[in-house]
Amino acid sequence: MRFSLFLLRLARLLLPLCVIATIWLYLYPIFHGCAFPIPPTSCAPDTFDPSSSSPAAPFRLLALGDPQLEGDSSLPDANDPAFPSVRRLRTVLEAPTPLSEKWKEGTACVLKFWKHDILHFLKATRKRLDLWGNDYYLAHIYRSLQDHTEPTHVSVLGDLLGSQWIGDTEFERRGRRFWNRVFEDAERVPDKIMEDSEYGPWIEELGHDEAWNKRIINIAGNHDVGYAGDLTAHRVERFERLFGKVNWEVTFTLRNHTPPTTSRSTGDQENLEGTEDAGLEGSVSEPPAIRIIVLNSMNLDTTAISPELQKSTYDFLNSAISNSRPVEDHTTATILLTHIPLHKEGGICKDAPFFDFYKSGGIREQNHLSPFASKGILEGVFGLNANEHAPGKGLGRKGIVINGHDHEGCDVVHYLNRSSAATPESESAEESDADSEEPQWKAMRTPKTGGLDPSADDIPNIREITLRSMMGEFGGYAGFLSAWFDESLGKRGEWTLEYASCSLGVQHWWWAVHVLDLVVLVLAALGVIIWTWEQILAPEVKVPSEDKKVETVQAQKN
Repeated sequence: MRFSLFLLRLARLLLPLCVIATIWLYLYPIFHGCAFPIPPTSCAPDTFDPSSSSPAAPFRLLALGDPQLEGDSSLPDANDPAFPSVRRLRTVLEAPTPLSEKWKEGTACVLKFWKHDILHFLKATRKRLDLWGNDYYLAHIYRSLQDHTEPTHVSVLGDLLGSQWIGDTEFERRGRRFWNRVFEDAERVPDKIMEDSEYGPWIEELGHDEAWNKRIINIAGNHDVGYAGDLTAHRVERFERLFGKVNWEVTFTLRNHTPPTTSRSTGDQENLEGTEDAGLEGSVSEPPAIRIIVLNSMNLDTTAISPELQKSTYDFLNSAISNSRPVEDHTTATILLTHIPLHKEGGICKDAPFFDFYKSGGIREQNHLSPFASKGILEGVFGLNANEHAPGKGLGRKGIVINGHDHEGCDVVHYLNRSSAATPESESAEESDADSEEPQWKAMRTPKTGGLDPSADDIPNIREITLRSMMGEFGGYAGFLSAWFDESLGKRGEWTLEYASCSLGVQHWWWAVHVLDLVVLVLAALGVIIWTWEQILAPEVKVPSEDKKVETVQAQKN
Protein backbone atom coordinates (compact mmCIF):
# COMPACT_ATOMS: atom_id res chain seq x y z
CA MET A 1 0.00 0.00 0.00
CA ARG A 2 1.27 3.43 -0.85
CA PHE A 3 2.14 5.59 2.15
CA SER A 4 -0.10 8.39 0.87
CA LEU A 5 -3.11 6.08 0.83
CA PHE A 6 -2.33 4.99 4.40
CA LEU A 7 -2.28 8.62 5.59
CA LEU A 8 -5.49 9.50 3.75
CA ARG A 9 -7.30 6.44 5.08
CA LEU A 10 -6.15 7.22 8.62
CA ALA A 11 -7.40 10.81 8.26
CA ARG A 12 -10.73 9.52 6.93
CA LEU A 13 -10.95 7.11 9.88
CA LEU A 14 -10.41 9.93 12.41
CA LEU A 15 -12.61 12.46 10.62
CA PRO A 16 -15.98 11.38 12.15
CA LEU A 17 -14.54 11.54 15.67
CA CYS A 18 -13.00 14.90 14.84
CA VAL A 19 -16.31 16.32 13.58
CA ILE A 20 -18.28 15.03 16.58
CA ALA A 21 -15.74 16.37 19.10
CA THR A 22 -15.55 19.77 17.41
CA ILE A 23 -19.33 20.11 17.26
CA TRP A 24 -19.55 19.21 20.96
CA LEU A 25 -16.86 21.73 21.92
CA TYR A 26 -18.30 24.66 20.00
CA LEU A 27 -21.91 23.89 20.91
CA TYR A 28 -21.25 22.81 24.49
CA PRO A 29 -23.69 25.36 25.97
CA ILE A 30 -26.48 23.48 24.19
CA PHE A 31 -25.30 19.99 25.16
CA HIS A 32 -24.55 21.01 28.78
CA GLY A 33 -27.78 22.93 29.26
CA CYS A 34 -26.11 26.29 29.82
CA ALA A 35 -29.00 28.75 29.97
CA PHE A 36 -30.56 31.49 32.02
CA PRO A 37 -33.56 30.57 34.18
CA ILE A 38 -36.79 31.48 32.41
CA PRO A 39 -39.71 33.30 34.06
CA PRO A 40 -43.02 31.45 34.35
CA THR A 41 -45.55 32.25 31.66
CA SER A 42 -47.85 33.73 34.29
CA CYS A 43 -45.64 36.81 34.59
CA ALA A 44 -46.57 39.98 32.74
CA PRO A 45 -45.51 39.80 29.09
CA ASP A 46 -44.00 43.28 29.07
CA THR A 47 -41.15 42.02 31.24
CA PHE A 48 -39.91 39.88 28.40
CA ASP A 49 -37.61 40.59 25.50
CA PRO A 50 -39.98 41.19 22.57
CA SER A 51 -37.38 39.99 20.07
CA SER A 52 -37.21 36.55 21.65
CA SER A 53 -39.61 33.69 21.02
CA SER A 54 -39.09 32.41 24.58
CA PRO A 55 -40.03 34.38 27.70
CA ALA A 56 -36.49 35.58 28.44
CA ALA A 57 -35.90 37.48 31.67
CA PRO A 58 -35.30 41.21 31.11
CA PHE A 59 -32.11 41.05 33.20
CA ARG A 60 -29.60 38.27 32.52
CA LEU A 61 -26.18 38.46 34.18
CA LEU A 62 -23.41 36.18 32.94
CA ALA A 63 -21.05 35.85 35.91
CA LEU A 64 -17.49 34.54 35.60
CA GLY A 65 -15.07 34.00 38.45
CA ASP A 66 -11.30 34.19 38.93
CA PRO A 67 -9.71 33.76 35.48
CA GLN A 68 -6.30 34.63 37.01
CA LEU A 69 -4.24 35.30 33.89
CA GLU A 70 -0.64 34.31 34.55
CA GLY A 71 2.40 35.75 32.81
CA ASP A 72 6.10 36.41 33.20
CA SER A 73 6.19 35.37 36.86
CA SER A 74 5.69 31.76 35.72
CA LEU A 75 8.23 32.02 32.87
CA PRO A 76 12.04 32.33 32.73
CA ASP A 77 13.49 35.83 32.60
CA ALA A 78 13.21 37.05 29.01
CA ASN A 79 16.67 38.66 29.31
CA ASP A 80 18.34 35.36 30.17
CA PRO A 81 19.83 33.28 27.31
CA ALA A 82 17.78 30.28 26.23
CA PHE A 83 20.89 28.05 26.21
CA PRO A 84 23.46 29.44 28.69
CA SER A 85 25.72 26.41 28.25
CA VAL A 86 26.27 27.30 24.58
CA ARG A 87 27.42 30.77 25.58
CA ARG A 88 29.67 29.27 28.22
CA LEU A 89 31.11 26.79 25.69
CA ARG A 90 31.97 29.61 23.31
CA THR A 91 33.76 31.44 26.11
CA VAL A 92 35.73 28.29 26.98
CA LEU A 93 36.79 27.70 23.38
CA GLU A 94 37.91 31.30 22.93
CA ALA A 95 39.84 31.42 26.21
CA PRO A 96 43.67 31.06 26.04
CA THR A 97 43.76 27.93 28.21
CA PRO A 98 45.43 24.55 27.73
CA LEU A 99 43.68 22.08 25.44
CA SER A 100 43.14 19.60 28.27
CA GLU A 101 41.34 22.21 30.35
CA LYS A 102 39.25 23.27 27.36
CA TRP A 103 38.30 19.65 26.79
CA LYS A 104 37.28 19.21 30.42
CA GLU A 105 35.21 22.40 30.64
CA GLY A 106 33.81 21.97 27.12
CA THR A 107 32.62 18.45 27.93
CA ALA A 108 30.93 19.76 31.08
CA CYS A 109 29.17 22.45 29.02
CA VAL A 110 27.93 19.90 26.50
CA LEU A 111 26.60 17.62 29.25
CA LYS A 112 24.90 20.55 30.96
CA PHE A 113 23.37 21.58 27.63
CA TRP A 114 21.65 18.20 27.26
CA LYS A 115 20.80 17.65 30.94
CA HIS A 116 19.76 21.17 31.92
CA ASP A 117 19.39 23.65 29.06
CA ILE A 118 17.29 21.47 26.77
CA LEU A 119 15.04 20.36 29.65
CA HIS A 120 14.69 23.94 30.88
CA PHE A 121 13.91 25.17 27.36
CA LEU A 122 11.26 22.49 26.85
CA LYS A 123 9.62 23.32 30.18
CA ALA A 124 9.58 27.04 29.35
CA THR A 125 8.15 26.32 25.90
CA ARG A 126 5.47 24.09 27.40
CA LYS A 127 4.57 26.82 29.91
CA ARG A 128 4.32 29.45 27.16
CA LEU A 129 2.11 27.10 25.16
CA ASP A 130 0.05 26.43 28.28
CA LEU A 131 -0.49 30.16 28.88
CA TRP A 132 -1.46 30.66 25.24
CA GLY A 133 -3.89 27.75 25.36
CA ASN A 134 -5.32 28.88 28.71
CA ASP A 135 -6.12 32.30 27.27
CA TYR A 136 -8.00 30.78 24.36
CA TYR A 137 -9.71 28.22 26.62
CA LEU A 138 -11.11 31.09 28.72
CA ALA A 139 -11.95 33.02 25.55
CA HIS A 140 -13.82 30.00 24.20
CA ILE A 141 -15.99 29.89 27.34
CA TYR A 142 -16.84 33.58 27.08
CA ARG A 143 -17.54 33.60 23.33
CA SER A 144 -19.60 30.41 23.41
CA LEU A 145 -21.77 31.59 26.29
CA GLN A 146 -22.17 35.05 24.76
CA ASP A 147 -23.37 33.59 21.48
CA HIS A 148 -25.69 30.91 22.87
CA THR A 149 -27.16 32.46 26.04
CA GLU A 150 -27.37 36.16 25.04
CA PRO A 151 -26.77 37.84 28.42
CA THR A 152 -27.78 41.44 28.97
CA HIS A 153 -24.84 42.03 31.34
CA VAL A 154 -21.48 40.37 32.06
CA SER A 155 -19.32 40.46 35.19
CA VAL A 156 -15.94 39.01 36.18
CA LEU A 157 -15.89 38.56 39.95
CA GLY A 158 -12.27 39.44 40.73
CA ASP A 159 -8.80 37.95 40.32
CA LEU A 160 -8.69 38.95 36.70
CA LEU A 161 -4.91 38.58 36.85
CA GLY A 162 -2.70 36.08 38.63
CA SER A 163 -0.68 38.30 40.98
CA GLN A 164 -0.83 41.73 42.57
CA TRP A 165 2.97 41.81 42.86
CA ILE A 166 3.73 42.17 39.15
CA GLY A 167 5.25 45.37 37.76
CA ASP A 168 3.42 47.92 35.67
CA THR A 169 4.79 46.62 32.37
CA GLU A 170 3.60 43.08 33.03
CA PHE A 171 0.29 44.43 34.38
CA GLU A 172 -0.27 46.26 31.09
CA ARG A 173 0.74 43.16 29.12
CA ARG A 174 -1.75 40.95 30.94
CA GLY A 175 -4.38 43.66 30.62
CA ARG A 176 -3.96 43.60 26.85
CA ARG A 177 -4.33 39.81 26.85
CA PHE A 178 -7.49 40.20 28.95
CA TRP A 179 -9.12 42.64 26.52
CA ASN A 180 -7.64 41.53 23.18
CA ARG A 181 -7.63 37.76 23.59
CA VAL A 182 -9.75 36.41 26.46
CA PHE A 183 -12.57 38.98 26.22
CA GLU A 184 -12.07 40.03 22.64
CA ASP A 185 -14.67 42.53 21.37
CA ALA A 186 -15.69 43.30 24.98
CA GLU A 187 -15.22 46.75 26.47
CA ARG A 188 -14.66 48.53 29.75
CA VAL A 189 -17.65 50.25 31.37
CA PRO A 190 -17.44 53.98 30.49
CA ASP A 191 -16.26 56.30 33.25
CA LYS A 192 -19.36 58.49 32.96
CA ILE A 193 -21.46 55.54 34.16
CA MET A 194 -19.18 54.58 37.05
CA GLU A 195 -18.73 58.11 38.37
CA ASP A 196 -21.49 59.79 40.37
CA SER A 197 -22.94 62.95 38.91
CA GLU A 198 -24.49 65.85 40.80
CA TYR A 199 -27.75 63.88 40.64
CA GLY A 200 -26.27 60.73 42.16
CA PRO A 201 -25.41 57.31 40.69
CA TRP A 202 -26.16 56.49 37.05
CA ILE A 203 -29.75 55.45 36.24
CA GLU A 204 -31.04 54.20 32.89
CA GLU A 205 -33.79 52.04 31.45
CA LEU A 206 -33.09 48.33 31.40
CA GLY A 207 -32.47 47.23 27.82
CA HIS A 208 -32.20 50.78 26.46
CA ASP A 209 -28.44 50.55 25.83
CA GLU A 210 -27.64 47.26 24.10
CA ALA A 211 -23.91 47.89 24.55
CA TRP A 212 -24.17 46.49 28.08
CA ASN A 213 -23.92 42.90 26.85
CA LYS A 214 -20.42 43.73 25.58
CA ARG A 215 -19.32 45.63 28.66
CA ILE A 216 -17.47 43.77 31.39
CA ILE A 217 -18.29 44.73 34.98
CA ASN A 218 -14.93 43.99 36.59
CA ILE A 219 -14.55 43.41 40.33
CA ALA A 220 -11.24 43.99 42.12
CA GLY A 221 -9.74 40.84 43.66
CA ASN A 222 -6.75 40.16 45.87
CA HIS A 223 -4.60 39.16 42.88
CA ASP A 224 -5.52 42.45 41.20
CA VAL A 225 -5.01 45.03 43.96
CA GLY A 226 -3.95 43.00 47.02
CA TYR A 227 -5.42 42.41 50.46
CA ALA A 228 -5.88 45.25 52.95
CA GLY A 229 -2.30 44.86 54.18
CA ASP A 230 -0.76 45.52 50.76
CA LEU A 231 -3.51 47.38 48.86
CA THR A 232 -1.89 50.64 47.74
CA ALA A 233 -3.19 53.67 45.87
CA HIS A 234 -0.93 52.82 42.92
CA ARG A 235 -2.42 49.33 42.55
CA VAL A 236 -5.95 50.73 42.69
CA GLU A 237 -5.06 53.43 40.15
CA ARG A 238 -3.69 51.03 37.55
CA PHE A 239 -6.62 48.62 38.05
CA GLU A 240 -9.19 51.38 37.61
CA ARG A 241 -7.40 52.73 34.54
CA LEU A 242 -7.46 49.35 32.79
CA PHE A 243 -10.56 47.61 34.17
CA GLY A 244 -12.86 50.12 35.85
CA LYS A 245 -13.57 51.66 39.25
CA VAL A 246 -13.37 49.46 42.34
CA ASN A 247 -16.49 51.03 43.95
CA TRP A 248 -19.52 52.17 41.99
CA GLU A 249 -23.20 51.49 41.42
CA VAL A 250 -25.76 51.66 38.66
CA THR A 251 -29.55 51.32 38.58
CA PHE A 252 -31.63 49.91 35.73
CA THR A 253 -35.33 50.74 35.73
CA LEU A 254 -37.86 48.45 34.10
CA ARG A 255 -39.17 50.00 30.92
CA ASN A 256 -42.69 49.65 29.53
CA HIS A 257 -43.98 49.31 33.08
CA THR A 258 -47.03 51.25 34.20
CA PRO A 259 -47.00 51.66 37.99
CA PRO A 260 -50.30 51.51 39.85
CA THR A 261 -51.78 54.96 40.35
CA THR A 262 -54.75 54.10 42.52
CA SER A 263 -54.38 55.58 45.99
CA ARG A 264 -55.36 53.48 48.94
CA SER A 265 -58.23 54.47 51.15
CA THR A 266 -57.65 55.64 54.69
CA GLY A 267 -58.67 52.24 55.95
CA ASP A 268 -56.24 50.53 53.65
CA GLN A 269 -53.46 52.84 54.79
CA GLU A 270 -54.20 52.01 58.40
CA ASN A 271 -54.07 48.31 57.58
CA LEU A 272 -50.55 48.78 56.21
CA GLU A 273 -49.19 49.71 59.60
CA GLY A 274 -46.95 46.96 60.86
CA THR A 275 -46.75 45.32 57.44
CA GLU A 276 -43.94 45.18 54.93
CA ASP A 277 -45.52 48.14 53.08
CA ALA A 278 -45.63 50.44 56.07
CA GLY A 279 -43.87 53.73 55.45
CA LEU A 280 -44.55 53.79 51.71
CA GLU A 281 -46.65 56.42 50.03
CA GLY A 282 -50.18 55.71 48.94
CA SER A 283 -49.19 55.78 45.27
CA VAL A 284 -46.08 54.57 43.54
CA SER A 285 -44.23 56.81 41.11
CA GLU A 286 -40.87 55.08 40.74
CA PRO A 287 -40.70 52.12 38.34
CA PRO A 288 -39.30 48.74 39.41
CA ALA A 289 -35.52 48.70 39.29
CA ILE A 290 -32.46 46.46 39.39
CA ARG A 291 -29.62 47.98 41.37
CA ILE A 292 -26.04 46.73 40.90
CA ILE A 293 -23.50 47.60 43.59
CA VAL A 294 -19.83 46.93 42.80
CA LEU A 295 -17.94 46.80 46.10
CA ASN A 296 -14.21 46.56 46.77
CA SER A 297 -14.24 44.13 49.70
CA MET A 298 -10.44 43.89 49.81
CA ASN A 299 -10.06 46.58 52.49
CA LEU A 300 -13.24 46.26 54.53
CA ASP A 301 -11.35 44.59 57.38
CA THR A 302 -8.47 45.94 59.43
CA THR A 303 -5.61 46.53 59.57
CA ALA A 304 -5.27 48.26 56.19
CA ILE A 305 -2.02 49.69 54.87
CA SER A 306 -3.93 52.69 53.52
CA PRO A 307 -6.53 54.15 55.91
CA GLU A 308 -7.49 56.65 53.19
CA LEU A 309 -8.46 53.90 50.75
CA GLN A 310 -10.34 52.04 53.48
CA LYS A 311 -12.23 55.21 54.37
CA SER A 312 -13.07 55.66 50.69
CA THR A 313 -14.58 52.16 50.59
CA TYR A 314 -16.67 52.76 53.71
CA ASP A 315 -17.76 56.17 52.44
CA PHE A 316 -19.01 54.51 49.28
CA LEU A 317 -20.75 51.78 51.28
CA ASN A 318 -22.52 54.33 53.46
CA SER A 319 -23.49 56.32 50.38
CA ALA A 320 -24.92 53.19 48.75
CA ILE A 321 -26.99 52.54 51.86
CA SER A 322 -28.31 56.10 51.96
CA ASN A 323 -29.18 55.95 48.23
CA SER A 324 -31.34 52.88 48.72
CA ARG A 325 -35.10 52.93 48.44
CA PRO A 326 -37.06 52.15 51.62
CA VAL A 327 -36.61 48.65 52.98
CA GLU A 328 -40.33 48.03 52.49
CA ASP A 329 -40.06 48.68 48.75
CA HIS A 330 -39.68 45.29 47.08
CA THR A 331 -39.99 46.77 43.61
CA THR A 332 -36.20 47.15 43.72
CA ALA A 333 -33.72 44.27 43.78
CA THR A 334 -30.11 44.82 44.87
CA ILE A 335 -27.34 42.72 43.32
CA LEU A 336 -24.09 43.08 45.27
CA LEU A 337 -21.01 42.12 43.24
CA THR A 338 -17.82 41.73 45.25
CA HIS A 339 -14.86 39.36 45.63
CA ILE A 340 -14.38 38.07 49.18
CA PRO A 341 -17.28 35.92 50.48
CA LEU A 342 -19.22 36.86 53.59
CA HIS A 343 -18.36 35.24 56.89
CA LYS A 344 -19.69 31.75 57.54
CA GLU A 345 -18.73 28.92 59.85
CA GLY A 346 -16.18 26.33 58.81
CA GLY A 347 -17.51 23.23 57.06
CA ILE A 348 -20.25 24.99 55.13
CA CYS A 349 -18.04 25.80 52.15
CA LYS A 350 -14.65 24.55 51.03
CA ASP A 351 -12.80 27.52 52.51
CA ALA A 352 -13.16 27.99 56.26
CA PRO A 353 -12.69 31.40 57.91
CA PHE A 354 -9.00 32.31 57.87
CA PHE A 355 -6.92 35.44 58.45
CA ASP A 356 -3.16 35.89 58.16
CA PHE A 357 -1.32 39.10 59.04
CA TYR A 358 1.97 40.76 58.29
CA LYS A 359 4.29 41.40 61.21
CA SER A 360 3.30 45.05 60.93
CA GLY A 361 -0.33 44.04 61.47
CA GLY A 362 -1.78 44.43 57.97
CA ILE A 363 -3.92 41.68 56.47
CA ARG A 364 -1.80 39.36 54.33
CA GLU A 365 -4.56 36.90 53.43
CA GLN A 366 -8.19 36.13 54.24
CA ASN A 367 -10.78 33.60 53.08
CA HIS A 368 -13.91 35.40 54.30
CA LEU A 369 -14.87 38.83 55.48
CA SER A 370 -14.97 39.28 59.24
CA PRO A 371 -18.30 38.83 61.05
CA PHE A 372 -18.35 42.61 61.63
CA ALA A 373 -17.94 43.51 57.94
CA SER A 374 -20.41 40.82 56.88
CA LYS A 375 -23.00 42.06 59.34
CA GLY A 376 -22.57 45.61 58.06
CA ILE A 377 -23.36 44.47 54.52
CA LEU A 378 -26.29 42.24 55.46
CA GLU A 379 -27.95 44.75 57.76
CA GLY A 380 -26.85 47.94 56.01
CA VAL A 381 -27.07 47.24 52.28
CA PHE A 382 -29.96 44.77 52.51
CA GLY A 383 -31.71 46.15 55.61
CA LEU A 384 -32.09 42.77 57.32
CA ASN A 385 -32.92 42.91 61.01
CA ALA A 386 -33.72 40.42 63.74
CA ASN A 387 -36.35 42.77 65.16
CA GLU A 388 -39.68 42.01 63.49
CA HIS A 389 -40.85 45.53 64.39
CA ALA A 390 -38.09 47.06 62.27
CA PRO A 391 -39.04 48.56 58.88
CA GLY A 392 -40.36 45.91 56.55
CA LYS A 393 -40.63 43.48 59.51
CA GLY A 394 -36.85 43.23 59.36
CA LEU A 395 -37.06 41.03 56.26
CA GLY A 396 -34.91 43.46 54.31
CA ARG A 397 -34.62 44.31 50.65
CA LYS A 398 -34.88 41.89 47.78
CA GLY A 399 -31.46 40.99 46.52
CA ILE A 400 -28.54 38.61 46.22
CA VAL A 401 -24.78 38.58 46.87
CA ILE A 402 -22.47 37.24 44.16
CA ASN A 403 -18.72 36.87 44.68
CA GLY A 404 -15.67 34.74 43.88
CA HIS A 405 -12.37 34.03 45.70
CA ASP A 406 -13.21 30.47 46.82
CA HIS A 407 -12.35 28.59 43.64
CA GLU A 408 -14.49 25.61 44.61
CA GLY A 409 -17.63 27.72 44.72
CA CYS A 410 -20.48 27.70 47.24
CA ASP A 411 -24.19 28.54 47.42
CA VAL A 412 -25.52 29.53 50.85
CA VAL A 413 -28.31 31.37 52.60
CA HIS A 414 -27.48 33.78 55.44
CA TYR A 415 -30.23 34.07 58.02
CA LEU A 416 -31.01 35.40 61.49
CA ASN A 417 -32.67 33.32 64.18
CA ARG A 418 -35.22 35.57 65.80
CA SER A 419 -35.83 33.37 68.82
CA SER A 420 -33.47 35.44 70.97
CA ALA A 421 -34.34 38.83 69.49
CA ALA A 422 -35.89 41.33 71.85
CA THR A 423 -38.96 43.26 70.75
CA PRO A 424 -40.42 46.48 72.13
CA GLU A 425 -43.63 44.70 73.08
CA SER A 426 -41.90 42.03 75.15
CA GLU A 427 -39.46 44.07 77.20
CA SER A 428 -37.91 47.45 77.63
CA ALA A 429 -34.68 48.50 75.94
CA GLU A 430 -32.81 48.28 79.26
CA GLU A 431 -34.08 44.75 79.91
CA SER A 432 -33.21 43.80 76.34
CA ASP A 433 -29.62 44.98 76.72
CA ALA A 434 -29.22 43.20 80.02
CA ASP A 435 -31.05 39.93 79.53
CA SER A 436 -30.98 39.01 75.84
CA GLU A 437 -28.16 38.28 73.47
CA GLU A 438 -28.03 39.83 70.05
CA PRO A 439 -28.95 37.22 67.42
CA GLN A 440 -25.99 36.00 65.40
CA TRP A 441 -25.91 35.55 61.66
CA LYS A 442 -25.87 31.94 60.51
CA ALA A 443 -25.39 30.34 57.12
CA MET A 444 -26.53 27.12 55.53
CA ARG A 445 -26.24 25.50 52.13
CA THR A 446 -29.01 26.72 49.84
CA PRO A 447 -31.73 24.04 49.63
CA LYS A 448 -32.77 22.86 46.19
CA THR A 449 -35.84 25.06 46.48
CA GLY A 450 -33.53 28.09 46.28
CA GLY A 451 -34.19 29.51 49.76
CA LEU A 452 -35.07 28.64 53.33
CA ASP A 453 -37.90 26.30 54.25
CA PRO A 454 -41.08 27.80 52.78
CA SER A 455 -42.65 27.61 56.24
CA ALA A 456 -39.99 30.01 57.53
CA ASP A 457 -40.94 33.08 55.49
CA ASP A 458 -40.62 35.28 58.58
CA ILE A 459 -36.86 34.63 58.93
CA PRO A 460 -34.60 37.42 57.62
CA ASN A 461 -32.39 35.83 54.97
CA ILE A 462 -30.48 36.46 51.79
CA ARG A 463 -28.74 34.21 49.30
CA GLU A 464 -25.00 34.39 48.61
CA ILE A 465 -23.49 32.68 45.58
CA THR A 466 -19.74 32.17 45.43
CA LEU A 467 -18.85 31.34 41.85
CA ARG A 468 -16.74 28.31 41.09
CA SER A 469 -13.71 29.46 39.11
CA MET A 470 -13.72 29.54 35.31
CA MET A 471 -10.13 28.24 35.33
CA GLY A 472 -9.64 24.90 33.58
CA GLU A 473 -8.53 23.21 36.78
CA PHE A 474 -12.01 23.83 38.20
CA GLY A 475 -13.98 22.89 35.10
CA GLY A 476 -14.52 26.23 33.37
CA TYR A 477 -17.66 27.23 35.28
CA ALA A 478 -20.01 30.12 34.62
CA GLY A 479 -23.05 31.46 36.46
CA PHE A 480 -26.38 32.65 35.02
CA LEU A 481 -28.49 35.04 37.08
CA SER A 482 -31.97 35.91 35.80
CA ALA A 483 -34.20 38.59 37.28
CA TRP A 484 -37.78 39.37 36.35
CA PHE A 485 -40.54 41.42 37.90
CA ASP A 486 -43.61 39.47 39.00
CA GLU A 487 -46.59 41.74 39.56
CA SER A 488 -48.51 38.93 41.25
CA LEU A 489 -46.19 39.06 44.27
CA GLY A 490 -46.71 41.43 47.18
CA LYS A 491 -48.75 44.62 47.03
CA ARG A 492 -47.03 46.18 44.03
CA GLY A 493 -45.07 43.27 42.61
CA GLU A 494 -41.61 41.95 43.46
CA TRP A 495 -38.46 40.89 41.70
CA THR A 496 -37.66 37.20 41.41
CA LEU A 497 -33.99 36.19 41.20
CA GLU A 498 -33.02 32.74 39.94
CA TYR A 499 -29.57 31.28 39.39
CA ALA A 500 -28.08 28.43 37.35
CA SER A 501 -24.57 27.33 36.41
CA CYS A 502 -22.76 25.05 34.00
CA SER A 503 -19.23 24.08 33.02
CA LEU A 504 -17.25 23.29 29.90
CA GLY A 505 -14.95 20.76 31.57
CA VAL A 506 -11.25 20.76 32.35
CA GLN A 507 -8.95 22.42 29.84
CA HIS A 508 -7.66 19.04 28.66
CA TRP A 509 -10.85 18.59 26.63
CA TRP A 510 -10.22 21.87 24.81
CA TRP A 511 -6.65 20.78 24.05
CA ALA A 512 -7.68 17.26 23.00
CA VAL A 513 -10.27 18.46 20.48
CA HIS A 514 -7.95 20.99 18.86
CA VAL A 515 -5.01 18.58 18.79
CA LEU A 516 -7.27 16.00 17.14
CA ASP A 517 -8.38 18.59 14.57
CA LEU A 518 -4.76 19.47 13.89
CA VAL A 519 -3.74 15.81 13.53
CA VAL A 520 -6.50 15.14 10.99
CA LEU A 521 -5.58 18.24 8.98
CA VAL A 522 -1.88 17.32 9.00
CA LEU A 523 -2.60 13.72 7.98
CA ALA A 524 -4.86 14.85 5.14
CA ALA A 525 -2.40 17.50 3.95
CA LEU A 526 0.58 15.12 4.08
CA GLY A 527 -1.46 12.45 2.32
CA VAL A 528 -2.31 14.80 -0.55
CA ILE A 529 1.27 16.11 -0.82
CA ILE A 530 2.82 12.64 -0.81
CA TRP A 531 0.21 11.32 -3.26
CA THR A 532 1.04 14.19 -5.63
CA TRP A 533 4.74 13.49 -5.26
CA GLU A 534 4.18 9.80 -5.93
CA GLN A 535 2.32 10.63 -9.14
CA ILE A 536 5.21 12.79 -10.33
CA LEU A 537 7.87 10.18 -9.57
CA ALA A 538 5.89 7.09 -10.72
CA PRO A 539 7.30 5.55 -14.02
CA GLU A 540 5.09 6.12 -17.06
CA VAL A 541 3.40 2.89 -18.22
CA LYS A 542 2.88 2.91 -22.01
CA VAL A 543 -0.20 1.13 -23.34
CA PRO A 544 0.45 -0.47 -26.80
CA SER A 545 -1.81 0.68 -29.62
CA GLU A 546 -4.21 -1.66 -31.49
CA ASP A 547 -1.92 -1.84 -34.60
CA LYS A 548 1.02 -2.89 -32.45
CA LYS A 549 -1.12 -5.57 -30.79
CA VAL A 550 -2.14 -7.04 -34.22
CA GLU A 551 1.44 -7.09 -35.49
CA THR A 552 2.59 -8.81 -32.31
CA VAL A 553 -0.09 -11.52 -32.60
CA GLN A 554 0.70 -12.22 -36.28
CA ALA A 555 4.41 -12.46 -35.54
CA GLN A 556 3.71 -15.00 -32.81
CA LYS A 557 1.57 -17.11 -35.23
CA ASN A 558 4.29 -17.16 -37.90
